[in-house]
Order: sequence, then structure tokens, then C-alpha cells
Amino acid sequence: MASNLILIRHASVQRSVPPRFLGSTDVPLDEHGRRQAACLATITARRKPQRLFASPLRRALETARAIAGAVGLNIETDPDLRELDFGRWEGMTFDEIQAADPDAVSQWNAWSYDFTPPGGERLGDFLDRVRRAAARLAALPGDAVMAVTHGGVIRSALCHLLGLPARNYLLFDVQPAALVNIRLYDGRGTLTEMLTPQAPESR
Repeated sequence: MASNLILIRHASVQRSVPPRFLGSTDVPLDEHGRRQAACLATITARRKPQRLFASPLRRALETARAIAGAVGLNIETDPDLRELDFGRWEGMTFDEIQAADPDAVSQWNAWSYDFTPPGGERLGDFLDRVRRAAARLAALPGDAVMAVTHGGVIRSALCHLLGLPARNYLLFDVQPAALVNIRLYDGRGTLTEMLTPQAPESR
């Protein structure tokens, strides 16, 4: 069983305010994200993971490629590490979603396992696959296993591994390029580190 599970959110893809929902939308890193990924390469090299996994979405793979060279590992993709598919809400801001579909937003806020964004992925199915992925990663041997994934996946995995109700996912502010270290004990964990590298701005 791995002693540490290191989860990394992909680097920046858009710096719009307010942000837009980009669950299954396959977009690349932006310029700032590429600088963040380079910072992550330096930070992760010191942690010496034995395996490196990534979501198959482009933004996660681009971030993982920056890390792979620094840690000397090949990237293993895992489809269970994908972000929630928001269906027709993809590309919209929260305010736009609220204005277009207030009843669905109320159901979403209740965090019901049976809730499905219009045309998207059922929340219970998303949580189930995140838990499957967390269990597989935790079961691997070695001191540290690393996975590059998405904000919703990391928040949900934290709730699962820390023994918190899934609806508490918003308690964790997981910014782009954030690194989260969970020390594992018999399928559960303790949050030991959360950091976000500060990439330099372009000149």
C-alpha cells in the first residue's frame, strides 16, 4: 500500500473571472498554465514518486508531461481521473447556469447522488469512479504515488479519504496547479500538505 497519495490539479487553462465550467471540455493549458507546470516539475522532483498517473484530458496530460521528465517516470492514464461531465453546462459560468436552470442548481447544491447536470454525468457515478481510482492508487506499493487530475476529483477524493461527507467538497480550495499530499493509513488518510506554486508572470 502506498504511504502517500499526491494529487495535483492540472495547471491553468483560462484566467477568466468568473470561471467557466470545463468538466469534459478538452482544452490545453494557457501560457500561465505552462509556467505553472514548469514550477510543478521542480516541486515534484523532490518527492520521488514511484508511479505517475493522469486524467486523459489534455490539460492534465500537458501538466503531467512537465512533471514526468522531472521525476523520471512514464505517464499512465486513468479515465476514472476525469472531471465531472457537466453536459449542457459546459463552458458556462455559475451565474449563467443559475439564471438558465435554477431548479437544477438547487438539486445540485443538495449534492444528491441521483443528480445529473442536463445532458451530463450522474453525480453518484462520478463519486463512485473517484473512489475506485483512489482505492486503486492507494493499493499500489511504494512511498508515494502521484496523479494529475482535476479540482472536482481532488475535492471528492479528499472527502472520501478523510472520512468526510461528499457534500463537504467545497471546503477545499484546490486552485489550478495545486499539490495535495495525503498520508494513507488502511484506506483512509490525513491531509499533510496543500500548496500552489506561484509561477512568474510573463514579461
